[in-house]
Amino acid sequence: MDSLTQIVLGAAVGEAVLGRKVGNRAMLYGAIAGTIPDLDIFSSYFTDTVTALEIHRGFTHSILFSIIFAPILGWLVSRYEKYKSIKGWSWLFFWAFVTHPILDAHTTWGTQLFWPLDLRLAFKTIFVVDPLYTLPFLAFLILTMFQKRTSEKRQFYNRTGLLISTAYLALTFILKWSAFTKFENALEEQNLSYLQIDTRPSPLNTILWSANVETEHAYLLGNYSYFDTQPISFVSYPKNHELISDLLSNDKMQRMIHISKGWYTITQEDGKLYYNDLRFGLLSLEPGSESFVFQFLIDKDDETGNISFIEQPKGSRDAKKLMSELWTRVKGN
Repeated sequence: MDSLTQIVLGAAVGEAVLGRKVGNRAMLYGAIAGTIPDLDIFSSYFTDTVTALEIHRGFTHSILFSIIFAPILGWLVSRYEKYKSIKGWSWLFFWAFVTHPILDAHTTWGTQLFWPLDLRLAFKTIFVVDPLYTLPFLAFLILTMFQKRTSEKRQFYNRTGLLISTAYLALTFILKWSAFTKFENALEEQNLSYLQIDTRPSPLNTILWSANVETEHAYLLGNYSYFDTQPISFVSYPKNHELISDLLSNDKMQRMIHISKGWYTITQEDGKLYYNDLRFGLLSLEPGSESFVFQFLIDKDDETGNISFIEQPKGSRDAKKLMSELWTRVKGN
């Protein structure tokens, strides 16, 4: 999830663990702890694209990380805080650390919660930024901050924020299942045979859902809003995997395919090959758009045979255009 959401969650968890004993300082340390797992993003400055993608939401988003570093930070904080309980501070950091990847596991990218096992949990029930999750949570957290640390109201507000946000997460599973059923029925009605379906919410909401449908030679992409009145339509994107047949044995290509769970297409433009990760969809809802959220230029060194992946930049115009199209599409087809 985005940084603000993780700060809010960490602060609320910190309050739940130590709020009665240290007041708003529990929120402060919880908020700090809630951001620490995302420091893995700095790996992109020191390594190649593929390795950075593998590291992201890896070790720092694992239970093992929480177990190792919670007592270390708990001990450090207890050294200079008035409240000297190493156990208390360690529990605060542990729960703030471990709830971070649990929340991230609901997104499309997912987390390696059980690192070092090569298993990435990705429920794909909520977008990385969702105001319906964050804003009510933040409102109750602010109300909590202005209560005395021992007051019943303070506990009530914080618990209510945690309860509402958790209930919303549970609701997203129901919404996902319902949307999946709609896509499945649409494919059956249109006599479209397929191998598998992958569904996810569109940016900033859980009303509009997207589906990637794998067929033998292509992927079908479709959208469904709970306000739709017309049948779901699908747009076909050829896999074009044969374009990289000579690169399939390359280690980086194999790792990239593993990262995207096999959901990718290859496009060719001006003699250059591009790797498109389909899990995150398109930057436009216009039929036939090839503006993928995650698109990488495949840069091949003809002398050595080595390849590298260069992520293609996205501008503010792309984001504004997508937001406008999303708002229109959410209201129904």
